[in-house]
Amino acid sequence: MIDAAGEALAGARGVPFWLDTELRPDRRERLDGDTQVDLAIVGGGFTGLWAAVLAAEQYPARTTMLLEAADLGWAASGRNGGFCSSSLTHGLGNGLSRWPEELATLERMGRENLDAIEQTVAAHGIDCSFTRSGEITVAVAEWHLAELRELHRQARAAGVGEQLELLDAGQVRELVNSPSYLGGLRDARGTALLDPAGLVWGLAEVAERSGVRIHEQTRVQALVDEGDRIRLETSTGVIRARRVVLATNAFPSLLHRVRPYVVPVWDHVLVTEPLTAEQRAAIGWAGCEGLSDAGNQFHYYRLTADGRLLWGGYDALYYFGGDLTSKRARNEATERMLATHLFETFPQLAGVRISHTWGGAIDTCTRFTAFWQRACDTKVCAVQGYTGLGVGASRFAAEVALEILDHRDTPRTRLEMVRRRPLPFPPEPFRWAGIELTRRSIAGADARHGRRNLWLRTLDHLGMGFDS
Repeated sequence: MIDAAGEALAGARGVPFWLDTELRPDRRERLDGDTQVDLAIVGGGFTGLWAAVLAAEQYPARTTMLLEAADLGWAASGRNGGFCSSSLTHGLGNGLSRWPEELATLERMGRENLDAIEQTVAAHGIDCSFTRSGEITVAVAEWHLAELRELHRQARAAGVGEQLELLDAGQVRELVNSPSYLGGLRDARGTALLDPAGLVWGLAEVAERSGVRIHEQTRVQALVDEGDRIRLETSTGVIRARRVVLATNAFPSLLHRVRPYVVPVWDHVLVTEPLTAEQRAAIGWAGCEGLSDAGNQFHYYRLTADGRLLWGGYDALYYFGGDLTSKRARNEATERMLATHLFETFPQLAGVRISHTWGGAIDTCTRFTAFWQRACDTKVCAVQGYTGLGVGASRFAAEVALEILDHRDTPRTRLEMVRRRPLPFPPEPFRWAGIELTRRSIAGADARHGRRNLWLRTLDHLGMGFDS
Protein backbone atom coordinates (compact mmCIF):
# COMPACT_ATOMS: atom_id res chain seq x y z
CA MET A 1 0.00 0.00 0.00
CA ILE A 2 2.92 2.37 0.60
CA ASP A 3 4.05 1.83 -2.99
CA ALA A 4 0.51 2.51 -4.17
CA ALA A 5 0.44 5.72 -2.14
CA GLY A 6 3.72 6.91 -3.61
CA GLU A 7 2.56 6.13 -7.13
CA ALA A 8 -0.72 7.96 -6.56
CA LEU A 9 1.11 11.06 -5.30
CA ALA A 10 3.60 11.22 -8.15
CA GLY A 11 3.12 14.42 -10.09
CA ALA A 12 0.59 15.93 -7.66
CA ARG A 13 0.42 19.71 -7.69
CA GLY A 14 1.48 21.22 -4.37
CA VAL A 15 -1.17 23.94 -4.36
CA PRO A 16 -4.66 24.07 -2.82
CA PHE A 17 -7.20 22.66 -5.25
CA TRP A 18 -9.68 25.48 -4.65
CA LEU A 19 -7.15 28.17 -5.57
CA ASP A 20 -5.88 26.39 -8.70
CA THR A 21 -8.44 27.95 -11.03
CA GLU A 22 -8.73 30.58 -13.75
CA LEU A 23 -11.74 31.97 -11.86
CA ARG A 24 -9.46 33.51 -9.25
CA PRO A 25 -10.14 37.27 -9.30
CA ASP A 26 -7.55 39.95 -9.88
CA ARG A 27 -5.72 41.19 -6.78
CA ARG A 28 -7.12 44.36 -5.26
CA GLU A 29 -4.81 47.33 -4.78
CA ARG A 30 -2.90 47.82 -1.58
CA LEU A 31 -3.66 50.77 0.67
CA ASP A 32 -1.99 53.96 -0.50
CA GLY A 33 -2.13 56.90 1.89
CA ASP A 34 -3.87 57.78 5.14
CA THR A 35 -7.61 57.53 5.78
CA GLN A 36 -10.32 57.42 8.44
CA VAL A 37 -13.17 54.91 8.72
CA ASP A 38 -15.84 53.90 11.18
CA LEU A 39 -14.81 50.21 11.12
CA ALA A 40 -11.51 48.64 10.14
CA ILE A 41 -11.20 44.87 9.74
CA VAL A 42 -7.79 43.21 9.83
CA GLY A 43 -7.80 39.88 8.01
CA GLY A 44 -9.47 38.86 4.76
CA GLY A 45 -10.58 35.35 5.67
CA PHE A 46 -14.11 34.26 6.49
CA THR A 47 -14.34 36.12 9.81
CA GLY A 48 -13.18 39.40 8.30
CA LEU A 49 -15.36 39.06 5.21
CA TRP A 50 -18.48 38.17 7.19
CA ALA A 51 -17.79 41.13 9.49
CA ALA A 52 -17.60 43.38 6.42
CA VAL A 53 -20.80 42.01 4.86
CA LEU A 54 -22.78 42.14 8.11
CA ALA A 55 -21.53 45.61 9.02
CA ALA A 56 -22.56 46.92 5.59
CA GLU A 57 -26.01 45.34 5.97
CA GLN A 58 -26.62 46.58 9.50
CA TYR A 59 -25.01 50.02 9.25
CA PRO A 60 -24.99 51.14 5.60
CA ALA A 61 -24.15 54.74 6.53
CA ARG A 62 -20.90 53.75 8.24
CA THR A 63 -17.60 53.43 6.39
CA THR A 64 -15.85 50.07 6.51
CA MET A 65 -12.40 49.00 5.29
CA LEU A 66 -10.92 45.49 5.18
CA LEU A 67 -7.14 45.01 5.16
CA GLU A 68 -5.55 41.72 4.07
CA ALA A 69 -1.80 41.18 4.47
CA ALA A 70 -1.57 38.83 1.47
CA ASP A 71 -4.37 37.80 -0.91
CA LEU A 72 -7.97 37.03 -0.01
CA GLY A 73 -8.42 33.32 0.66
CA TRP A 74 -4.74 32.43 0.55
CA ALA A 75 -4.73 31.00 4.11
CA ALA A 76 -7.18 28.81 6.03
CA SER A 77 -10.29 30.21 4.33
CA GLY A 78 -9.09 29.07 0.91
CA ARG A 79 -7.28 25.89 1.94
CA ASN A 80 -9.85 24.03 4.05
CA GLY A 81 -12.00 21.05 3.14
CA GLY A 82 -15.17 23.04 2.50
CA PHE A 83 -17.22 21.64 5.40
CA CYS A 84 -19.64 24.37 6.55
CA SER A 85 -21.00 23.04 9.84
CA SER A 86 -23.83 24.37 11.95
CA SER A 87 -21.85 23.51 15.09
CA LEU A 88 -20.55 26.49 17.03
CA THR A 89 -18.95 24.24 19.67
CA HIS A 90 -16.61 22.07 17.59
CA GLY A 91 -19.09 19.24 17.66
CA LEU A 92 -21.71 17.97 20.07
CA GLY A 93 -19.27 16.15 22.33
CA ASN A 94 -17.22 19.27 23.01
CA GLY A 95 -20.37 21.31 23.54
CA LEU A 96 -21.83 18.79 25.98
CA SER A 97 -18.66 18.73 28.04
CA ARG A 98 -18.17 22.52 28.20
CA TRP A 99 -21.55 24.26 27.97
CA PRO A 100 -24.26 21.69 28.75
CA GLU A 101 -26.72 24.29 30.03
CA GLU A 102 -26.32 26.45 26.92
CA LEU A 103 -26.08 23.66 24.39
CA ALA A 104 -29.70 23.75 23.22
CA THR A 105 -29.37 27.49 22.62
CA LEU A 106 -25.99 27.09 20.89
CA GLU A 107 -27.36 24.34 18.64
CA ARG A 108 -30.37 26.47 17.68
CA MET A 109 -28.16 29.49 16.99
CA GLY A 110 -25.86 27.30 14.94
CA ARG A 111 -28.70 26.05 12.75
CA GLU A 112 -29.96 29.60 12.29
CA ASN A 113 -26.43 30.69 11.37
CA LEU A 114 -26.10 27.98 8.73
CA ASP A 115 -29.53 28.91 7.36
CA ALA A 116 -28.37 32.53 7.11
CA ILE A 117 -25.23 31.51 5.21
CA GLU A 118 -27.36 29.52 2.77
CA GLN A 119 -29.70 32.49 2.32
CA THR A 120 -26.80 34.88 1.67
CA VAL A 121 -25.29 32.54 -0.93
CA ALA A 122 -28.64 32.23 -2.70
CA ALA A 123 -29.64 35.89 -2.46
CA HIS A 124 -26.36 37.15 -3.94
CA GLY A 125 -25.79 34.31 -6.38
CA ILE A 126 -22.42 33.39 -4.87
CA ASP A 127 -20.80 30.68 -7.00
CA CYS A 128 -19.41 28.32 -4.36
CA SER A 129 -21.19 24.98 -5.05
CA PHE A 130 -23.14 25.24 -1.77
CA THR A 131 -24.93 21.93 -1.05
CA ARG A 132 -26.76 21.15 2.21
CA SER A 133 -25.88 17.46 2.02
CA GLY A 134 -25.32 16.72 5.71
CA GLU A 135 -22.58 14.70 7.37
CA ILE A 136 -21.98 11.17 8.61
CA THR A 137 -19.52 10.32 11.37
CA VAL A 138 -18.49 6.75 10.67
CA ALA A 139 -17.27 4.08 13.07
CA VAL A 140 -14.28 2.05 11.86
CA ALA A 141 -13.62 0.33 15.22
CA GLU A 142 -15.92 -1.24 17.78
CA TRP A 143 -15.13 1.40 20.37
CA HIS A 144 -16.15 4.08 17.89
CA LEU A 145 -19.61 2.47 17.77
CA ALA A 146 -19.92 2.58 21.54
CA GLU A 147 -18.88 6.24 21.65
CA LEU A 148 -21.32 7.21 18.89
CA ARG A 149 -24.17 5.45 20.68
CA GLU A 150 -23.31 7.24 23.91
CA LEU A 151 -23.07 10.60 22.13
CA HIS A 152 -26.46 9.99 20.56
CA ARG A 153 -27.94 9.11 23.95
CA GLN A 154 -26.45 12.20 25.63
CA ALA A 155 -27.61 14.46 22.82
CA ARG A 156 -31.18 13.20 23.04
CA ALA A 157 -31.13 13.55 26.82
CA ALA A 158 -30.00 17.17 26.39
CA GLY A 159 -32.81 17.81 23.90
CA VAL A 160 -30.53 18.37 20.91
CA GLY A 161 -30.45 14.96 19.24
CA GLU A 162 -33.68 14.92 17.26
CA GLN A 163 -31.82 15.49 13.98
CA LEU A 164 -29.35 12.64 14.59
CA GLU A 165 -29.79 9.11 13.23
CA LEU A 166 -27.78 6.08 14.33
CA LEU A 167 -26.88 3.82 11.43
CA ASP A 168 -25.71 0.23 11.45
CA ALA A 169 -23.02 -1.12 9.14
CA GLY A 170 -25.46 -2.05 6.39
CA GLN A 171 -27.15 1.34 6.44
CA VAL A 172 -23.87 3.24 6.24
CA ARG A 173 -22.50 1.05 3.46
CA GLU A 174 -25.72 1.52 1.50
CA LEU A 175 -24.97 5.26 1.53
CA VAL A 176 -21.17 5.04 1.10
CA ASN A 177 -19.53 1.71 0.37
CA SER A 178 -16.41 1.08 2.43
CA PRO A 179 -15.52 -2.33 3.92
CA SER A 180 -14.16 -0.53 7.00
CA TYR A 181 -17.51 0.92 8.13
CA LEU A 182 -19.18 -0.63 11.17
CA GLY A 183 -21.86 2.00 11.68
CA GLY A 184 -22.32 5.73 11.90
CA LEU A 185 -24.14 8.79 13.19
CA ARG A 186 -25.89 10.90 10.56
CA ASP A 187 -26.97 14.54 10.67
CA ALA A 188 -28.77 15.13 7.40
CA ARG A 189 -29.00 18.94 7.64
CA GLY A 190 -26.26 20.10 9.97
CA THR A 191 -23.48 20.49 7.38
CA ALA A 192 -23.20 22.03 3.95
CA LEU A 193 -20.37 21.37 1.53
CA LEU A 194 -18.98 24.20 -0.56
CA ASP A 195 -16.03 25.59 -2.47
CA PRO A 196 -14.39 27.74 0.23
CA ALA A 197 -12.40 29.94 -2.16
CA GLY A 198 -15.57 30.58 -4.14
CA LEU A 199 -17.28 31.71 -0.93
CA VAL A 200 -14.34 34.01 -0.08
CA TRP A 201 -14.41 35.68 -3.48
CA GLY A 202 -18.20 35.90 -3.47
CA LEU A 203 -18.36 37.52 -0.03
CA ALA A 204 -15.72 40.03 -1.09
CA GLU A 205 -17.84 41.05 -4.09
CA VAL A 206 -20.93 41.38 -1.90
CA ALA A 207 -19.01 43.55 0.56
CA GLU A 208 -17.62 45.81 -2.16
CA ARG A 209 -21.03 46.25 -3.77
CA SER A 210 -22.21 47.44 -0.35
CA GLY A 211 -19.49 50.07 -0.16
CA VAL A 212 -16.75 48.25 1.78
CA ARG A 213 -13.22 49.11 0.66
CA ILE A 214 -10.89 46.09 0.45
CA HIS A 215 -7.10 46.31 0.20
CA GLU A 216 -4.88 43.27 -0.36
CA GLN A 217 -1.11 43.09 0.19
CA THR A 218 -1.60 45.50 3.10
CA ARG A 219 -0.09 44.19 6.32
CA VAL A 220 -1.00 46.02 9.51
CA GLN A 221 2.20 46.38 11.52
CA ALA A 222 1.00 48.19 14.64
CA LEU A 223 -2.15 49.07 16.55
CA VAL A 224 -2.22 52.18 18.77
CA ASP A 225 -5.05 53.44 20.98
CA GLU A 226 -5.44 57.19 20.42
CA GLY A 227 -8.44 57.62 22.73
CA ASP A 228 -11.36 58.24 20.40
CA ARG A 229 -9.84 56.19 17.57
CA ILE A 230 -7.51 53.28 16.89
CA ARG A 231 -4.51 53.93 14.66
CA LEU A 232 -3.49 51.06 12.38
CA GLU A 233 -0.10 51.46 10.79
CA THR A 234 0.96 49.85 7.51
CA SER A 235 4.00 50.40 5.32
CA THR A 236 1.92 52.39 2.82
CA GLY A 237 -0.50 54.31 4.98
CA VAL A 238 -2.27 54.85 8.29
CA ILE A 239 -5.91 54.07 9.07
CA ARG A 240 -7.73 55.69 11.96
CA ALA A 241 -10.87 53.79 12.90
CA ARG A 242 -13.54 54.16 15.53
CA ARG A 243 -13.82 50.38 15.86
CA VAL A 244 -11.57 47.46 14.82
CA VAL A 245 -12.18 43.73 14.27
CA LEU A 246 -9.04 41.59 14.38
CA ALA A 247 -9.55 38.38 12.40
CA THR A 248 -6.07 36.92 11.94
CA ASN A 249 -6.81 33.20 12.54
CA ALA A 250 -3.56 31.27 13.06
CA PHE A 251 -1.33 34.32 12.72
CA PRO A 252 -0.10 36.29 15.75
CA SER A 253 -2.61 38.85 16.91
CA LEU A 254 -1.82 42.55 17.03
CA LEU A 255 -3.02 42.23 20.64
CA HIS A 256 -0.13 40.55 22.43
CA ARG A 257 -2.43 39.49 25.27
CA VAL A 258 -4.25 37.16 22.84
CA ARG A 259 -1.17 35.28 21.64
CA PRO A 260 -0.85 32.83 24.57
CA TYR A 261 -4.36 31.54 23.80
CA VAL A 262 -3.72 30.45 20.20
CA VAL A 263 -1.31 28.04 18.56
CA PRO A 264 -1.04 27.26 14.83
CA VAL A 265 -1.32 23.62 13.81
CA TRP A 266 -0.74 22.31 10.31
CA ASP A 267 -3.41 20.27 8.57
CA HIS A 268 -2.84 18.43 5.27
CA VAL A 269 -5.22 17.61 2.44
CA LEU A 270 -5.24 15.45 -0.70
CA VAL A 271 -7.55 15.72 -3.71
CA THR A 272 -7.80 13.00 -6.34
CA GLU A 273 -8.30 13.33 -10.05
CA PRO A 274 -12.00 13.17 -11.07
CA LEU A 275 -13.37 9.70 -10.38
CA THR A 276 -14.63 7.68 -13.31
CA ALA A 277 -18.23 6.49 -13.54
CA GLU A 278 -17.05 3.00 -12.57
CA GLN A 279 -15.17 4.28 -9.52
CA ARG A 280 -18.19 6.31 -8.39
CA ALA A 281 -20.42 3.27 -8.78
CA ALA A 282 -18.00 1.19 -6.71
CA ILE A 283 -18.15 3.53 -3.72
CA GLY A 284 -21.76 4.71 -4.04
CA TRP A 285 -22.01 8.03 -2.24
CA ALA A 286 -24.97 9.25 -4.28
CA GLY A 287 -25.93 11.70 -1.52
CA CYS A 288 -22.49 13.38 -1.53
CA GLU A 289 -22.54 13.69 2.27
CA GLY A 290 -19.51 14.94 4.14
CA LEU A 291 -17.80 12.17 6.09
CA SER A 292 -15.45 11.92 9.03
CA ASP A 293 -14.42 9.03 11.22
CA ALA A 294 -14.92 8.83 14.95
CA GLY A 295 -11.36 8.42 16.22
CA ASN A 296 -9.43 10.97 18.23
CA GLN A 297 -7.20 11.29 15.18
CA PHE A 298 -9.79 11.54 12.45
CA HIS A 299 -10.06 12.00 8.71
CA TYR A 300 -12.57 14.25 6.97
CA TYR A 301 -13.50 13.61 3.36
CA ARG A 302 -15.99 14.54 0.69
CA LEU A 303 -16.65 14.70 -3.04
CA THR A 304 -16.11 17.93 -4.94
CA ALA A 305 -18.52 19.39 -7.47
CA ASP A 306 -16.46 17.94 -10.35
CA GLY A 307 -16.36 14.45 -8.84
CA ARG A 308 -12.99 14.36 -7.07
CA LEU A 309 -12.43 12.90 -3.62
CA LEU A 310 -10.97 15.27 -1.04
CA TRP A 311 -9.27 13.55 1.91
CA GLY A 312 -7.66 15.36 4.85
CA GLY A 313 -7.01 15.57 8.55
CA TYR A 314 -5.65 12.99 11.00
CA ASP A 315 -2.11 14.30 11.43
CA ALA A 316 -2.28 17.76 13.10
CA LEU A 317 1.29 19.05 13.39
CA TYR A 318 2.72 21.73 15.64
CA TYR A 319 6.25 23.02 15.11
CA PHE A 320 8.38 24.56 17.85
CA GLY A 321 7.80 28.28 18.21
CA GLY A 322 4.61 28.15 16.16
CA ASP A 323 6.48 28.00 12.85
CA LEU A 324 4.30 29.41 10.05
CA THR A 325 6.86 29.41 7.23
CA SER A 326 5.89 28.03 3.85
CA LYS A 327 8.38 25.16 4.13
CA ARG A 328 5.77 23.40 6.33
CA ALA A 329 3.16 23.37 3.57
CA ARG A 330 4.38 19.99 2.27
CA ASN A 331 5.12 16.97 4.44
CA GLU A 332 5.94 13.84 2.47
CA ALA A 333 5.40 11.44 5.37
CA THR A 334 1.97 12.88 6.14
CA GLU A 335 0.94 12.91 2.49
CA ARG A 336 1.92 9.24 2.04
CA MET A 337 0.11 8.30 5.24
CA LEU A 338 -3.06 10.07 4.11
CA ALA A 339 -2.94 8.39 0.71
CA THR A 340 -2.44 5.01 2.38
CA HIS A 341 -5.44 5.59 4.65
CA LEU A 342 -7.55 6.64 1.66
CA PHE A 343 -6.87 3.37 -0.14
CA GLU A 344 -7.45 1.36 3.01
CA THR A 345 -10.87 2.97 3.32
CA PHE A 346 -11.72 2.63 -0.37
CA PRO A 347 -9.74 -0.25 -1.88
CA GLN A 348 -12.07 0.04 -4.90
CA LEU A 349 -10.14 3.19 -5.83
CA ALA A 350 -6.78 1.45 -6.27
CA GLY A 351 -4.94 3.18 -9.08
CA VAL A 352 -6.58 6.58 -8.74
CA ARG A 353 -4.11 9.46 -8.88
CA ILE A 354 -3.77 12.39 -6.49
CA SER A 355 -3.98 15.68 -8.40
CA HIS A 356 -3.38 18.16 -5.54
CA THR A 357 -1.83 18.02 -2.10
CA TRP A 358 -1.22 20.85 0.33
CA GLY A 359 -0.96 21.86 3.96
CA GLY A 360 -1.91 24.94 5.89
CA ALA A 361 -2.04 26.30 9.41
CA ILE A 362 -5.25 26.60 11.39
CA ASP A 363 -5.75 28.31 14.72
CA THR A 364 -6.54 26.24 17.77
CA CYS A 365 -7.17 27.05 21.41
CA THR A 366 -7.61 24.89 24.49
CA ARG A 367 -11.39 24.69 24.12
CA PHE A 368 -11.40 24.24 20.29
CA THR A 369 -13.91 27.04 19.60
CA ALA A 370 -13.76 30.72 18.75
CA PHE A 371 -13.24 33.18 21.58
CA TRP A 372 -13.53 36.96 21.72
CA GLN A 373 -11.08 39.39 23.32
CA ARG A 374 -12.07 43.00 23.96
CA ALA A 375 -9.39 45.72 24.15
CA CYS A 376 -8.90 49.48 24.13
CA ASP A 377 -12.15 50.24 25.97
CA THR A 378 -13.97 47.86 23.60
CA LYS A 379 -12.93 49.75 20.49
CA VAL A 380 -11.16 46.54 19.43
CA CYS A 381 -12.44 42.96 19.33
CA ALA A 382 -10.24 40.02 18.33
CA VAL A 383 -11.68 36.65 17.25
CA GLN A 384 -9.58 33.47 16.98
CA GLY A 385 -9.45 29.81 18.01
CA TYR A 386 -11.82 27.95 15.64
CA THR A 387 -9.77 24.72 15.38
CA GLY A 388 -10.95 23.82 11.90
CA LEU A 389 -14.71 24.38 12.05
CA GLY A 390 -14.60 28.06 11.18
CA VAL A 391 -16.24 27.98 7.75
CA GLY A 392 -19.68 28.24 9.32
CA ALA A 393 -18.88 29.50 12.82
CA SER A 394 -17.00 32.50 11.40
CA ARG A 395 -20.24 34.22 10.46
CA PHE A 396 -21.58 33.81 14.00
CA ALA A 397 -18.26 35.00 15.45
CA ALA A 398 -18.23 38.08 13.23
CA GLU A 399 -21.79 38.93 14.24
CA VAL A 400 -20.87 38.65 17.92
CA ALA A 401 -17.77 40.81 17.40
CA LEU A 402 -19.85 43.60 15.85
CA GLU A 403 -22.32 43.42 18.75
CA ILE A 404 -19.47 43.62 21.26
CA LEU A 405 -18.00 46.67 19.54
CA ASP A 406 -21.39 48.39 19.64
CA HIS A 407 -21.85 47.49 23.34
CA ARG A 408 -25.03 45.60 22.50
CA ASP A 409 -26.61 43.29 25.05
CA THR A 410 -27.96 40.37 22.99
CA PRO A 411 -28.65 36.66 23.50
CA ARG A 412 -25.35 36.01 21.74
CA THR A 413 -23.20 38.33 23.85
CA ARG A 414 -24.76 36.90 27.03
CA LEU A 415 -23.56 33.39 26.24
CA GLU A 416 -20.99 31.94 28.62
CA MET A 417 -19.05 30.79 25.56
CA VAL A 418 -18.78 34.41 24.47
CA ARG A 419 -18.11 35.94 27.89
CA ARG A 420 -15.33 33.55 28.95
CA ARG A 421 -11.96 32.91 27.35
CA PRO A 422 -10.21 29.53 27.14
CA LEU A 423 -7.21 28.67 29.25
CA PRO A 424 -3.90 29.85 27.74
CA PHE A 425 -1.16 27.57 26.48
CA PRO A 426 2.14 27.60 28.41
CA PRO A 427 5.16 29.37 26.91
CA GLU A 428 7.86 27.54 24.95
CA PRO A 429 9.47 25.08 25.40
CA PHE A 430 6.65 23.75 27.62
CA ARG A 431 4.11 24.47 24.89
CA TRP A 432 5.85 22.27 22.32
CA ALA A 433 6.54 19.52 24.87
CA GLY A 434 2.95 19.51 26.10
CA ILE A 435 1.48 19.41 22.60
CA GLU A 436 3.83 16.60 21.53
CA LEU A 437 2.94 14.58 24.63
CA THR A 438 -0.74 15.17 23.91
CA ARG A 439 -0.43 14.12 20.26
CA ARG A 440 1.31 10.89 21.25
CA SER A 441 -1.26 10.24 23.97
CA ILE A 442 -4.12 10.75 21.50
CA ALA A 443 -2.53 8.27 19.09
CA GLY A 444 -2.10 5.87 22.00
CA ALA A 445 -5.74 6.24 22.99
CA ASP A 446 -6.82 5.30 19.48
CA ALA A 447 -4.59 2.23 19.65
CA ARG A 448 -6.02 1.27 23.08
CA HIS A 449 -9.67 1.25 21.99
CA GLY A 450 -10.23 4.83 23.12
CA ARG A 451 -8.82 4.48 26.64
CA ARG A 452 -7.27 7.80 27.65
CA ASN A 453 -4.11 7.88 29.73
CA LEU A 454 -3.49 9.96 32.85
CA TRP A 455 -2.17 12.92 30.84
CA LEU A 456 -5.30 13.14 28.68
CA ARG A 457 -7.59 12.67 31.66
CA THR A 458 -5.78 15.50 33.44
CA LEU A 459 -6.20 17.78 30.43
CA ASP A 460 -9.89 16.85 30.25
CA HIS A 461 -10.27 17.77 33.92
CA LEU A 462 -8.53 21.12 33.38
CA GLY A 463 -10.56 21.92 30.30
CA MET A 464 -7.50 21.89 28.03
CA GLY A 465 -6.57 19.76 25.09
CA PHE A 466 -5.22 19.45 21.58
CA ASP A 467 -7.47 18.30 18.76
CA SER A 468 -6.50 16.41 15.63
